[in-house]
Amino acid sequence: MAIKHIPQRTCIACRAVRAKRDLVRVVRTNENRVEADWTGKKAGRGAYLCRQRECWEEILEARRRLADALKLESPIQPDDMARLKEFAASLPPRENSTAVTSKESQ
Repeated sequence: MAIKHIPQRTCIACRAVRAKRDLVRVVRTNENRVEADWTGKKAGRGAYLCRQRECWEEILEARRRLADALKLESPIQPDDMARLKEFAASLPPRENSTAVTSKESQ
């Protein structure tokens, strides 16, 4: 019996490698808007973050990292940033993680 492949992605904040379903995708839409994508299926350039408040807060404070990951041509619009911060506030704080970091997987 074949083992099913589970797609892996890296959190752009903490660099932990996790199953794609364990992360939340942030997407730059075709209209150059930035939004959280729970489904992971919206069209546009995406980056992944853990479902932990600290990762979101870290990346929203260092806006350049998010902008670079999404290859934004202009700064994140204030209303998009407000929605992302609101979303981050709804997430649980970090727990002791069992994720494999990129260094551990080598």
